[in-house]
This record gives sequence, C-alpha cells and structure tokens, in this order.
Amino acid sequence: MAGSILDAQIEGYNEIALIDFRIFELRDDEVYEGIYGVNVAKVQSIIEQPDELFDIPASPDYVLGLFDLRGTIIPLVDLSKWLNIKADDTPRKHKIIVSEFNNVQIGFVVDEVKRIRRVNWKQVESAQFSSSSTIERGKITGTTRIEDGRTLLILDLESIIDELNFYEKKADEIITIVEEHERFKGLALVLEDSSIARKRVVKNLVAMGFEVVEAIDGEEGKEKIESLFQQYGDKLSDHLKIIVSDVEMPKIDGFHFANEVKNDPRFSKIPLVFNSSICDPNSMEKGRKAGGDGYIVKFDPNIFYQEVKKLLTSV
Repeated sequence: MAGSILDAQIEGYNEIALIDFRIFELRDDEVYEGIYGVNVAKVQSIIEQPDELFDIPASPDYVLGLFDLRGTIIPLVDLSKWLNIKADDTPRKHKIIVSEFNNVQIGFVVDEVKRIRRVNWKQVESAQFSSSSTIERGKITGTTRIEDGRTLLILDLESIIDELNFYEKKADEIITIVEEHERFKGLALVLEDSSIARKRVVKNLVAMGFEVVEAIDGEEGKEKIESLFQQYGDKLSDHLKIIVSDVEMPKIDGFHFANEVKNDPRFSKIPLVFNSSICDPNSMEKGRKAGGDGYIVKFDPNIFYQEVKKLLTSV
C-alpha cells in the first residue's frame, strides 16, 4: 500500500489524488464510519501503529507522543481527538499516515486506509456544517461526493502545524522593510482558499508596498485577472506586478490556473509564484511545468520577500 501511494502521480491539471481513510465514531451508541481524505502529495508512507511512544510534556491531548521512524523522531496525532469526535473503542489495528507538509513530518492515527481517489477540483465543494456538528469548520477544507451518495471530508491537516507551533519562524509574522527603496509598487493578485493563509500573504504583500487583489480560488482568480485586463488593457503588466497562488483550491486549482494564465499572451509575462504547503519534488516540478516562476513552501516572511524580490528584479 505504501509503495503505491508514494508512486502515485496526479495526471493532468485541476485534479487531486486523495488518500481515502476512515475514522469510526460513536454517535448515540451507534458506530458511524467517517470518511476523510488527504492529498497523496503530502503522504510519505502508511505504517502500523508503533509499539513504543515517547511522551511530550505539556502537549495537547490529541498528541499521543513521539515515535522513531527509521531514525527520525516524529510526533503522533490522534485525529479523532483533534476532530473532537467520540472514537469507537473497538479493538483494532490502527494505521499511521506519515505526512510531510510545510517541511514538517507528522504521523496521524486512523482506523482504516481504503484507497486512492482521483477527484477533479470542480467536484470539491466548500465544507458546510450544521450548528450541531462537533467538527470545527476550520479543520475541513472541502467535501466531495463518493459512491452511494456519501461525503468525503478533506482535512486541513496544516492547521495542526499552527496549533503546535512547529514552524521555525511563526508564519503570522510580517516582514519588516526598513529602507524605502526595498519597497515595491503596483498590484499583487493573491489566490488562496484558506482565509488564514490568505490573510498572512496579503499582510506581507501590503508591508512590501503592494496593493492586493484577492481571490478565493482559481475560478475567481480568472475573473479578477480578466477584470484587471478590462481596466488596464495592454498596460496590465505595468500595474499587476505579481501573482501569488495556492495549489490546492476548489473549482480550479493553482496548477490549472497557472497553465491557463501563462499560455495567454495577455498575462504570460506577469511573474507567478506558488505558495503551498506541499513540499514534494513532483509537485514543485509540476508547478514549473504549469508555468510557475517560483515555488515557496508556506510560510516564512523573509523567504517569501526574497523570492518576490528575485522575481521582480529579474523581469
């Protein structure tokens, strides 16, 4: 299973390959099978639950401890506790999904791993919850229908990084530019479906001197860049200096958006940089082939500034 996951490739743009896994929940004394997904590109391997764990003092209850994976010490997170659901305590062999994103490795305890699903981003909807839902809205990035009309929830596992402060430098810091000559002028277009991540990017771009136009996905990004062209015409590149795009977005993903924009002579000369939590070489290469001029793993303000500066000074 692990080998097939690591070898899986996402064919074409605007698709996501998801690991379909299950967590069994107790609801009114009945066992409910929760169906969840995470991007294949973020999964390194799937293993059996380790026998030995090392304690982490003063850690949240959903962090079970640390374990040794071939010489690398990795934190282990109980997803049922993190999701605030009541787990079914029937004895079973749990699986560990070992993931890497934002350059951090974490293991996640799940009940079963089913399969890989290829889903078009157009089939992914924003998460909708009833007021009685025990799962916090911010922990789900989207939903998609599978067979029998059931719903798969795509988890925002990156938010665990925020909660545990695993960043070497806090991602919500803002770059401080002392010298006026280090500031930029013009517009920046930002595509990001996560409101938290979008806010970080926008704050830093504003601190750099940009005026920012925001879009929540690739579809809205296309609408915004078309609107800017209607406003500025052939002089657009004199005003829109850079595009910063997430990769994983509903409707139209970042790769698909970049491929269309970079193949449009009206926009092809505008620098585009991907800002993503996905840090595997395949995704970075795919971003390059889609037309991206840079690829940043979320989010260090200083690295972000240097990448933007490099792209704009090389134009």
